This record gives sequence, C-alpha cells and structure tokens, in this order.
Amino acid sequence: MLVTVYCVQRDLSELTFSLQVRPDFELCNFRVLCELESGIPAEEIQIFYMERLLADDHSSLGSYGLKDGDVVVLLQKENVGPRPSGRSSSLRLADLTGMAMPGTSSPRQQQQQRAHSSRQSHGLDSGEMTSAQGLSSPALIRSMLLSSPHDLSLLKVRNPPLAEALLSGNLETFSQVLMDQQRESALREQERLHLYCADPCDLEAQAKIEEEIRQQNIEENMNIAIEVAPESFGQVAMLYINCKVNGHPLKAFVDSGAQMTIMSQACAERCNIIRLVDRRWAGVAKGVGTQRIMGRVHLAQIQIEGDFLQCPFSILEEQPMDMLLGLDVLRRHQCCIDLKNNVLVIGTTGTQTHFLPEGELPPCAKLVSGTGQEESSAQDGRYY
Repeated sequence: MLVTVYCVQRDLSELTFSLQVRPDFELCNFRVLCELESGIPAEEIQIFYMERLLADDHSSLGSYGLKDGDVVVLLQKENVGPRPSGRSSSLRLADLTGMAMPGTSSPRQQQQQRAHSSRQSHGLDSGEMTSAQGLSSPALIRSMLLSSPHDLSLLKVRNPPLAEALLSGNLETFSQVLMDQQRESALREQERLHLYCADPCDLEAQAKIEEEIRQQNIEENMNIAIEVAPESFGQVAMLYINCKVNGHPLKAFVDSGAQMTIMSQACAERCNIIRLVDRRWAGVAKGVGTQRIMGRVHLAQIQIEGDFLQCPFSILEEQPMDMLLGLDVLRRHQCCIDLKNNVLVIGTTGTQTHFLPEGELPPCAKLVSGTGQEESSAQDGRYY
C-alpha cells in the first residue's frame, strides 16, 4: 500500500514524501524508512494517524487502520540536549511574537529562530528552569535588553507591549507581560500541532493551516524588508521650504499631489491678507477627508529666496499647516523637486531653495507623516 508522509521538522520546515509498504510492516521499521527519507533520527520521530499517536513500535501499520492512500503526520520530537545560552537567545526569548532578528542569512534561519523562541517559552511556562538556558529570570532578560540599544530599538518596532513594559521601569509589570506572551506562544504552538494532526479532509482545519501559512509568508516578507530596506520602517521627512508671504516668514509644505495652493485662516490673518478673501469662491475641498473653503485670495506675493512670485491662495477654515504649495503654483513657475540635491528649483528663474531638515519642520508636519497624509491629499482643489 502507498502511504503519504507529511513531515514537520523542528525548524518548522515541511516535507512530503510517499512510501510503499505492506500492511504487516512494523512501526519501528516504518520509522527507519522515514529516517532515510527525511534525515530525522528514528528516535526523534513521532507518527500520528487520525490525530492519534502511534506508539507501539512492534505493531503493524495495518493494525492501526492504515490503508492504501492514507496520510500520516511525522513530527520531530523536541531536542532534549542542552542549548547554549547567550545574548541573542535572550532576545529571541523576550520576543514572543514570532519575529526574526535582522542580520540572519536566510528565511530558513529566521524560521528556526521563531521555532526556538516557541520551544523556550513553552519550557518556561511548564516550569522548566535549566541553568543551561539561563533565561528563566525576567530580571536577567530585562537587564540584557536594557544593555543593548540595538536590541531595545528592535523590540520597540516588533513587540511594542513588551518594550513599553520594559521602559516602564517596573520589573513586576515587565515580568507579567513577558509571562503572558510566553503562555500565549505555548498555546499557539499546541494549536499548531493539533492542526497538523487533524483530518486532512477537515475544511476548517485546512483553512486555519492556510491562514497560518499566509501569516508566515507575511512575516518572512517583513523580515526580508528589515534586512534589505530597514529605512522603510521609519518616517520620511516631508518637503518644507522657508518662504515669506507679505513679509511674514512661513514654512510651506511642497505637495505636488495637491491641485491648488492653500493657506489656513489663522495664517491669512497673520499675513494680513484675510481682507482680500473672495467668499464667492467658498466651497468644500474633498479628498481623503473634507474641509470647508472660506474663499480665495486671487493674487498675493510669496517670496522664495530672492524671488517674488505671484500666486493665488484658497483659504481653509480648519487647516493645521500654515501653507501648502500646490500643483497650480509649481506648474506655473515650472518648479522641479530635486530629491538628489534636496532642493526645490524655480524653473522660471533658476533659483534653488533647500528643503528643511527634519529638526526644523513645524509641529504640524507630524500630522502628514506616516500613514495618512490626510491634510495634503485631502486638498484636491475641487469645489462642491
């Protein structure tokens, strides 16, 4: 009869192979065949059939009810030998969200780290306190993380709840969060093993396995991104320039995705151009969000470096930023956003002005950095 073996190794890698055996084939001999195919030592092999562990090595496969075309699950036992302790192990223990550390050479090694973390957390949850691991003390883990700025910054990104508990300075709080995450990790590991042993025809179990595989792919994609492009996880400084309107210094947000140039009502009052607002042009600016437009200043003077440019402004009532240079002004003056040299070039005059460094950005710049960019993208210049 033909028996298909679905193998899950200790490092979470998977392997499927088929064996042609007789029904009277003993389980111990079947383990030897599995060892030849999978490379897993026979003494570390566990065979499951229909969610039942096959334990009697001298019983035949037929006595367990195996038939031609059946599928069995092979799981590798936990390694009972001592594991080396160290700084990197402490970080994997502390991170119980399944994250892998940047700097690993392959996604396979990252999966091994996640599996190692789960096994360590399961051991601590069951009360194992081995000196070889040396990581059962939350105080020791806490001191190791605090002594490593790199590991601490990584923990802030990948495990915010644990990082917050760590920085609170309260050892009891840190210990509680750590143990809670360890218990959750152990429960997830037990559920995963249960799914692997479930009936292959169980649609609900297969759907959960599919979701787990999808989540693993997401984690692998994120781990690769951390190695290849770690800067993508930081915030990008928005493009601001220094300018003057009616002699008043301002920091203007350069946004080529905005259809019109806008100014807040408060800024228009400070620049003394609120008196020029034509309220016949009142309306609503719609994009990601909506904001009410008070009206329009048809012509005002903006100074960029030594150039004096004429441009219109749409005045918004509740706008956190003072001023936004939209595509209408950028096109009219043939402006070029030069990111290589970090300058805005006024095409009609050839004047260049540098974009402001992050330290000089106004407080409202934080509102448009990150996920939404609501203020800039909401202003598409259409009236309703």
